[in-house]
Amino acid sequence: MELTLETVVFYFLAAFITVFSILTVTTNRMVRSATYLLFVLFGTAGIYFLLGYTFLGSVQIMVYAGGIVVLYVFSILLTSGEGDRTVKLKRSKFLAGLGATAGGAVIVLFITLKHKFLVTSDLRPLEVTIENIGSHMLSGEKYGYLLPFEAVSVLLLACIVGGLLIARKR
Repeated sequence: MELTLETVVFYFLAAFITVFSILTVTTNRMVRSATYLLFVLFGTAGIYFLLGYTFLGSVQIMVYAGGIVVLYVFSILLTSGEGDRTVKLKRSKFLAGLGATAGGAVIVLFITLKHKFLVTSDLRPLEVTIENIGSHMLSGEKYGYLLPFEAVSVLLLACIVGGLLIARKR
């Protein structure tokens, strides 16, 4: 296997995402956890850019890294004090989480080893226009994204209203 610049960048981004994912779920401070999640989302956008999906990478940065993390940080700051820490896990919950993680890793490893990866020789980029993307985003047909878009919109609205109600009770 050749060691190209793309391979090195991919391994760097994979390690970056892995480290910050672990830090996201193991830190005791909620604001730090949201910050580490922001780094994970930036790393995911980097992989999209590496694969040539510039539109998807841009959406990842604007929607997830920009909007969702800001929403998380505001909801954390509205609902908890600055010095709040997460509660220490009980041993049984820790072992259950460790077992679920090990089980998931075994499943991923099994699928990866059993899958026959096909080498593609035709790597020409597919030309997609903004008009095509827009019509698919607002389409209600089989491969349209109208229903998921509306569901996420309602979910975000419910989160904002819930955060305001919780903050208002104080």
